[in-house]
Amino acid sequence: MTDLPNNLDDRIQQLEAIEAIRKLKARYFRFIDTKQLDKWKDLFTEDVYIKWETAGAPDAIFHSRDEAVGAIKSLMERTNYGNRTIHHGHMGEIEITTPTTATGIWPMFDYVMTPKSTMQGYGHYHEDYEKQNGTWRIKRLHLTRLHCDYTPVKTELFDT
Repeated sequence: MTDLPNNLDDRIQQLEAIEAIRKLKARYFRFIDTKQLDKWKDLFTEDVYIKWETAGAPDAIFHSRDEAVGAIKSLMERTNYGNRTIHHGHMGEIEITTPTTATGIWPMFDYVMTPKSTMQGYGHYHEDYEKQNGTWRIKRLHLTRLHCDYTPVKTELFDT
């Protein structure tokens, strides 16, 4: 992280921006896990670029928030896994680059259950943020999963 400015007002503004971005990322995880996709969508700029890399699977790439939300909705409908995801982000490294831009790196863990298997992923979110109309949003998100564990699931778990 860059050094804080010398001016107390600038320091406070920078620390407030860092805290706003931490809350933005916390909402990202909570909204995706609770499937509040309309709220999740609002966390991104309209032209967000998203790339999810998962070992052993094709990369998922989205060029807008509408495209990303549509893909998540489609995945939920195809797999019928409902609320069976858990996402954790840990110890974010946030750097304010200008009064309206920032970057962040978040170590992550996620657990995704589908009808056929569970996946536990470990990696990092690399993100760019932009402040629009006084609100911080995710402008670019690149998830790299360094390792994934897959476990088959018994189908009777989904027959309720």
